[in-house]
Amino acid sequence: MNVYVEYALVENFCMDFVLLYAAKCVTKNRAGMGRICIASSLGAAFAVGFPLLGLNGFAAAAVKLVFGAAMCLVAGRFSRVASCFAYIGVFAAFTFALGGALVALFSLTGTEYAEGGGVLISRVPVGIPLFCALALLVAARRVASRFTKYNSKISVVCHIYAGKYHVSVPAFFDSGNRVYRFGSPVSVLPRAAAKQLVDVARINTFVSVHTVAGDKKLPVFVADKVKIDCGKKVITLRGVEFCIGGAHRAVLHPDLAEVCLC
Repeated sequence: MNVYVEYALVENFCMDFVLLYAAKCVTKNRAGMGRICIASSLGAAFAVGFPLLGLNGFAAAAVKLVFGAAMCLVAGRFSRVASCFAYIGVFAAFTFALGGALVALFSLTGTEYAEGGGVLISRVPVGIPLFCALALLVAARRVASRFTKYNSKISVVCHIYAGKYHVSVPAFFDSGNRVYRFGSPVSVLPRAAAKQLVDVARINTFVSVHTVAGDKKLPVFVADKVKIDCGKKVITLRGVEFCIGGAHRAVLHPDLAEVCLC
């Protein structure tokens, strides 16, 4: 069976993207699409070059597992080691489940495929339609969110924990908030609420925020845990960064909204 390199690259990129995005949603990881695209590109290049190594058995499985873990490290954002292992575990579970399902489907339908060194090759483009279906689902969800996206903003409550203290504040997601610190999204917490959690005067980490009044440097702290009450479900995140400013409500970064919508 002849396989073109271009086809193999596109097929494996699509397959890896779907699996990494599914793992992101299940683990509620805050990684953006850019990271997943980079990891999927590395995975596609690896899948095309892997058969040239001539590995089989335990060696092949070990190399694939190590590279799969490396892909997850590139794709996700992690504040704890446990969240990293969770992402890798979910990705591996989805990979094994999909691989087994494809082998069973190809065998039942009599579809020609080749297997060797832990690589499955078929004439049927599985990854591409899966990627298109995922893209359509994400696009439809984004369009729908334009109409339903937190019109009841007051009902969104953010429970923030730092050490032995915690505070609950009304919150909303602001699509105009594009503040990042070293690639991590930064939300905004009112100063009055922040004083109940941390000693604001002792914070020596700042982030530049552009406002109508001009650029400001606001202090930043990392919450131990954040629970976002989205109405129908409560999302728990760890390592969420907040800059201190604003009035009465917390302004949550739109990247966190993706987690709630997954």
